[in-house]
Amino acid sequence: MAVDSRLFSGLSAFAAVLEAGSFVRAGEALGLTQSAVSRSVQRLEERLGVRLFERSSKVIRLTEDGERFCAEALPLFSQLGEVAEGMVTASGKARGRLRINVEPSFARLFLAPRIGTFLKAYPDVRLEVLVRERLEDLVAEGIDAAILFGEPVPSALIARRLLQVHILTCASPDYLARNGRPRKPSDLEAQKHECLLFRNPATGKPFPWEFHRGKKRLSVNVTGRLLVNDALTYVALCAAGNGVAQLIDLTIEPLLKNGTLISLFPEWTDELFPLYVYYPSRHFVPAKLRVFLDFLVSSLEAERPLLFA
Repeated sequence: MAVDSRLFSGLSAFAAVLEAGSFVRAGEALGLTQSAVSRSVQRLEERLGVRLFERSSKVIRLTEDGERFCAEALPLFSQLGEVAEGMVTASGKARGRLRINVEPSFARLFLAPRIGTFLKAYPDVRLEVLVRERLEDLVAEGIDAAILFGEPVPSALIARRLLQVHILTCASPDYLARNGRPRKPSDLEAQKHECLLFRNPATGKPFPWEFHRGKKRLSVNVTGRLLVNDALTYVALCAAGNGVAQLIDLTIEPLLKNGTLISLFPEWTDELFPLYVYYPSRHFVPAKLRVFLDFLVSSLEAERPLLFA
């Protein structure tokens, strides 16, 4: 079957514009003029019969058809690029740049101490870690995968659960000495304890406080004057005695062991919070991403076998 070479040149230009964010910078990356890149993308649009970009003097953005084309076609193009550029050798060795969007607390507390082992095992992989708590447009930004806490949001991405962590309600010894220790979850509301609130990035509102014991669920209307959107700052505020907080156990295990934090209701710790990895395609996973996911899963399984999903 004959293949239109203009389709491949258009795909290359399209991908370059997405990564660079403009036709000018895409041309610089490809060694072409802005007009040449524009013509190449225009021919691709004509070949497909859809408009991929909305263009103005100040900004370009994907159309709805462009977003669908990204989700369906670019993973295939990326796979082809790996083969063409020799990014995977005959022995299956992973090569090239791997860009990962990682939730801040997981990046600093779990990934950072272990990433050297991965880089040593795969010396031909160049890893770029973008520390952010939100899910970006992976294809448009040239990101291979994202690792985030929370239930998956609706999208065309593949969402794979890596782990579930427990939610613990904690306070510092100093806070408890000043305010007394609540004996049951409802005491937080009845005794008007100062509770530290955490912002849900999906809604912009504080996460509601729930307590799980087996199949039993209990909601408590807590109050607090501090609202935080960074998990490590949230832990630090609690450890400094500013109030009671609901924390994921993955981030506070050392603080529980050395007594900096105290888990208040050990019998109400069955609430689970998931960690997911997102990537564009189930069928075409580049070797560099595949080995990273395998490394991540094996590290999590070894570290936390009881919570491994």
